[in-house]
Amino acid sequence: MADSNLFDLFEQAQNDVRLLPHRPVDEDLLELYALFKQATEGDVNGPRPAFFDFRACAKHEAREHIKGLDKDAAMDRYCRVVTRLKSELAA
Repeated sequence: MADSNLFDLFEQAQNDVRLLPHRPVDEDLLELYALFKQATEGDVNGPRPAFFDFRACAKHEAREHIKGLDKDAAMDRYCRVVTRLKSELAA
């Protein structure tokens, strides 16, 4: 289980990402999505979506890419990505 400090940072990062001055690129959004889901739900389950559902396939692949990542590590990486985006998109 995540320590309370990491969980607080994770919650703050979720708020911070909503306040970014510009929309992140799709690759960053997919990474954030996958890390958020890994931190809150764990490994992706179920079959791969139909190939013609490009958005669902991209999300599934992003989650498959980090399958097995510990929840605390996913929270930490999520926070680091948000920190990077805050710096990059503020310029």
